Amino acid sequence: MEATQFAQDYRVNLDAFEGPLDILLHLIKKNDIDVYNIPITFVLEEYMKYIEEIKDIDIDFAGEFLLMASELAHIKSRLLLPIEEQGVLEDEGNDPRASLVERLLEYQKYKEAGNQLEGRAQLGRDVFLPQSPERVKPTHDGPLEVDIYELLEAFGKLIARVPEKKFHGVGLDRISVNARIYQLMDRIQKDATTTMEEILTDVFDVYDVIITFLSLLEMCRLKMIKLYQIERGGTIYLRGSVEKISEEERMKIQVDEYGSVKSEES
Repeated sequence: MEATQFAQDYRVNLDAFEGPLDILLHLIKKNDIDVYNIPITFVLEEYMKYIEEIKDIDIDFAGEFLLMASELAHIKSRLLLPIEEQGVLEDEGNDPRASLVERLLEYQKYKEAGNQLEGRAQLGRDVFLPQSPERVKPTHDGPLEVDIYELLEAFGKLIARVPEKKFHGVGLDRISVNARIYQLMDRIQKDATTTMEEILTDVFDVYDVIITFLSLLEMCRLKMIKLYQIERGGTIYLRGSVEKISEEERMKIQVDEYGSVKSEES
């Protein structure tokens, strides 16, 4: 069974993906791009890479993401016009990127305002928090929070490295998200710190990769662990936040027959 097909059998709705503008803002931040001078060709290529990863792991794939890809391609085609025609566009104040830049800035403004609201347990702010003094030395600016895109990117790379022979059918002894969470909590006690690499030492095929991914998302949502990095793109650290899983917490964690995470709050 191919990796893409296998991944599509285990789906989770990632609420942190608020839309294509969210992905574009992440790419601009990650690559230190001037929003007023966006290199469309580069951004389009990187955007399509994320689209492929979303199609492999998520998977209520919305048409708006493809529409944005189409818009980026259209902007790219306009920028490839002969120099003389580009000059006419610029003289008219009609940079093909202008509308996109305006929407990105407006979206960023409201996104930042929303992040200041209290009591909203959102991935990327209230869930993926920095802060842990153990085992690592913070940089001058301190630990960096790990957002959903970086976690997804890390697991996407891991899936790509799993040998094809590892993609096999699902047996009756397959571990559930619930059981995987209990395993992880045994290894990440309160205030203990470990790395993503250490967590994945017992992961042997793509099913286990995806189950671990879903488990970490749910553990972060329930604030059982916190994720951070010392430098952007570096090692992902995990720090335990609870002593053990109580019966109350166990009742909050439910997984339906398709592997989608549910909870009493949803």
